[in-house]
Amino acid sequence: MNWLAHLHLSAPSAEFRLGNVLPDLAPQRDLAGLRPAFQRGIDCHRRIDAFTDAHPTFRQSVARVPDGFRRFGGIIVDVLYDHFLTLGWERYADAPLRHTVDDFYGSFDGFRAELPPAVWPILAKMRQQDWLGSYGDLAGVQLALRRIGRRLRKPRDLGGCIPALGSAYPAMREDFAAFYPALEAFVASLAGQY
Repeated sequence: MNWLAHLHLSAPSAEFRLGNVLPDLAPQRDLAGLRPAFQRGIDCHRRIDAFTDAHPTFRQSVARVPDGFRRFGGIIVDVLYDHFLTLGWERYADAPLRHTVDDFYGSFDGFRAELPPAVWPILAKMRQQDWLGSYGDLAGVQLALRRIGRRLRKPRDLGGCIPALGSAYPAMREDFAAFYPALEAFVASLAGQY
């Protein structure tokens, strides 16, 4: 799952929520010294990713990614699933999307001294360009995939997959609707461990 789902599936503390996105922003060695409140979110992030990557419905979505992009299918489906989460947000969340995202952005500055310096340029861009609020339309998804593609070892325009989705798009949306409640149940089963 991508960042919006990690945020949605977080415990309500700001440290947990930040921890639940940090593994995508910094290497493990940079996160190892953070206090337990962050580590719980970091651990949750890893468990969500492991559950997602192994789930047959997610794998089915990856298999739907157009030829030429399938090597990056996991990344593409992660971002598309955030898009589908945005479209159905009111079904899954109690608080409005805008409130949730703005609250998360507003928590960043209070932890500046504790988090690895390398994450700050990314968090600043995330907030400034409203990455988490941009998944509602396919242009935002395409832009997110282009940003990710530029960070690959060999840069690639992952956003180019969007025009090629065709009939895979509604099928992936159905996959998401089947998958996300299972992921929510999995995360709920972890609650006692945090």
